[in-house]
Parts: sequence; C-alpha cells; structure tokens
Amino acid sequence: MLATHKSPFSGTWYPDDQAALESLLAERFAESERRTGTFLLSGGVGYIVPHAGPAYSGAVAAAVYRSLQRQRPERIVLLAFPHRGGLSGVAAPDVDRIATALGEVAVNADFGNFARVPEAHVCDHSCEIQLPFLQKSVPGARIAALYVGSMDSAARWETACKIAEAGQPGTVFLASSDFTHYGRSFGHVPFPADDDVAAHLRELDFACIDAAGSLDSTLFLETIDARNANPCGTGPIALLLDVLRARGAGNIYQSVLDYQTSGEIVGDYHHSVSYAALGYFPRSAFDLNEADQAALLDAVAATLRRLRETGGRNPVVAAGSPALAMPRAAFVTLHHGEELLGCVGNRVGQRPLREEIGELALASALDDPRFRPAAGQRGPIDVEVSVLTPFRRIRDTADLEVGRHGAMLRLGRNSGLLLPQVAAEHGWSSAQFWRALSRKSMLLPHAWSDPQASIEIFEAQIFGRKQVA
Repeated sequence: MLATHKSPFSGTWYPDDQAALESLLAERFAESERRTGTFLLSGGVGYIVPHAGPAYSGAVAAAVYRSLQRQRPERIVLLAFPHRGGLSGVAAPDVDRIATALGEVAVNADFGNFARVPEAHVCDHSCEIQLPFLQKSVPGARIAALYVGSMDSAARWETACKIAEAGQPGTVFLASSDFTHYGRSFGHVPFPADDDVAAHLRELDFACIDAAGSLDSTLFLETIDARNANPCGTGPIALLLDVLRARGAGNIYQSVLDYQTSGEIVGDYHHSVSYAALGYFPRSAFDLNEADQAALLDAVAATLRRLRETGGRNPVVAAGSPALAMPRAAFVTLHHGEELLGCVGNRVGQRPLREEIGELALASALDDPRFRPAAGQRGPIDVEVSVLTPFRRIRDTADLEVGRHGAMLRLGRNSGLLLPQVAAEHGWSSAQFWRALSRKSMLLPHAWSDPQASIEIFEAQIFGRKQVA
C-alpha cells in the first residue's frame, strides 16, 4: 500500500527543524558559490552528485543543485542504490511521498512503471539525502526515485533505453555517488596516509571521473576494476552513462563542477571520502557570447602591444562576463599573413580564462620552439583563439568527425594534440588526420591504433581578429 515515509535521515544526517535545515542548505549553497564562482553552465542533461551529510559533501553537491535551480527542469529522475545491497535490477520504493523537515516530496508518480519494493528494503541515504536539496532548488519538479541494483551490461542497457524513452524533454537525470572511500575502516588503503595522500586520492578519483566522462559505461567499470577504486555508486553512474548514450551522447561533454574530500574538510586523511559534482552538458553550453569573445581578443591584442612596447612579459587580464572566470582549456594561434608564428595552449584550464588568455598569448609569441619569436616580427599579427570543450575519451576512432573534433593521443610517455581546424585547413581525410596526430605525438604513423593508446576528442569555439598592430 502506498504511503508517506518519514526519512530517518531527518534529525540524524541533517536537522529535523525546518529553519535549521534551511539555514544549513543556504550556507552550503553560499559556500558553493564561493568555491566555484557565480557562473553556471546551462542545459545540463545529467549530473553525478555526492550523498554524504550536508555538513560534509553539501557544498560540492550544491554545485549541482545551483545549476538545477537555474535550469528549472520539469522532472528529476534520481538514480540511487541501497548500500547494503540485495537488489537486482531497478525498482522504486513502495511509497508515494517521503517527508523531510522541509515537508513532503511526491515520488515516482507515473514514471516508467518500474517494479516497486518495500521502502524498508531499500531506504538509503543515497536517495534521501538528496531530497532536501531538491526541495530547495527545484520545488516544482516531479521526482522519480529509483534504486539501482545489480545488472549485467545487457540488462543495464535495456533499462537505460526504458528510462531514456520515459524521460521526455525537461527531464534531468541524477546519479547519486561518492567516490574514493579511503582508510582502514573502509578496508581500502592503496597508499599510505602520508604527505602525498591528497595527491594520490585526487589522481585515483580523476582516473574514475575521466572514465565517466567517456560516457562509456563499460570503460568506466573497467577503469574502476583496473584501478582497484571503490566509488559506492558505480551502478547508478553506469546506468546514467547508458541513459545518456541512449538519448544520443555524441554532443555531450562532462564538466567537473566541484571536487573535495572529507580529509581536506576535517584535516585528517586517515579516513577520507571523496566528493565530486559532475555535469553532462550539450556542446553549446560551452560557447562564449560575442562580448566575451571580443574581451579575450582585446586582452590578447593589448598583451602583444605591451610586449612590443616594453619587451616584458606583462599579460593583460580580459574583462567580460563571469563566464570568463571559469577555467577553460584554450589555445592562442598567431599568424603573420600565411606564416604561422606560434600556437600554444593548455588542455586543462588551471586558472580563470580571463587570466590565462594573456599568458597563452605571450607563450605563443615567445615560447613556441618551432618558430622564431613573434615579438620580433614587424607589421600586423593575426590572432586566433580556440576555446575548447572538455575532453571525452573514445575507444572507436569512428567517433571522431574530421573537421569537427580535435583529438589528443597519448601512448607511453608520448602525447600530442591537434585542434579541429587543422584538419580543415589541410583538407585531411580521417586516415591523414590520425597519421598526422601520431607524428605530432612523436610516434609511429599507426600508433593511434595501438591497444594501449588513449584517445580523447573535443570541440572548439574558434574566433579571431585580423591585423593586431
């Protein structure tokens, strides 16, 4: 019989007083904005969100919920799981409402016709810790709460297709998971809790995060096994990736919205859980508007003029909207007529793009070892800026569309990158592109086909300015 279920995590994992819970959530949302800035990508189709108590993972989780607050989806499909196991396939709890200190949440109405199981068999914080965040950020959205159990790949794909078909426009999918659980209490100590433990945790977490960014559930699960990693929500994450594939994922890229460990929060890494907020966005979400494009070009032009006038490395910071405060991968290419003077960039943004762009202009003008320094050139310089999407790993080279995608190849200690416009400029075929990428990586012509090779693709927004004096 359907009923209202009072969440046992209300009053234990978070306050059971409405005012106190509202205050705690407001603090977590404010802390998220301090950590990640005011800019939010738009149009997310799926997210991975942590589920520890709000005092721990709440600020990281709020990076997802701030995005949803802006996005206002009509429906949320929440993919959770019972930590104690014992579930096969996907099922919905046999209740129609779940009560928190913020009131009651209607769940599961008319979504997918999944089997129902007694709430007592699946009740878990992976689901219910998300409800107060949903109540705050998207109070008008319909919520479908689904618990994910054990499935083989065929059953997972069949279920993903069913969920994707039921998810009409306006539906967003959430997978609830924490990442590495480190420490003796978890039976997982792959490296000592020394001065390097934070770096080791980050490297392990991001191996799993990057694998999730492939949108390939098999690659994700293989990476978990190969790295002996222990994210708790591998089932929901794998199902989310298959749902995105079923909906057509060729245009979707993963963005890391925030990341933190409980070890950092409490200052003790002997027992640490990692939290990641990940979003899956259409390629268009990463495009800059014309005003921000102009601001970046202005900063590059001013930096080059200052270099010519003073001879010193004094980068100019771009003005523009909060979108330029987001760290982004980018390249700056300089030409003098048909002559290439330099092309330098980074594949991972380490600083806000508004700060990075001037440094990249200087590096392109002075540090590209293939060319003589552009600072010594007389006459105007043509500037081209390429702002990249996040990278997505592929295992089938047919997933790359020549002229649309750039790619990075890594094999052993060698790596190389080609921007998408390079193939278009040379009129390359697919085979020519892969041979050129192998050469760029200082590898044999068919190195891209080596089973040990790692290939990542990306897209780029490309804009420029002629004749910078």
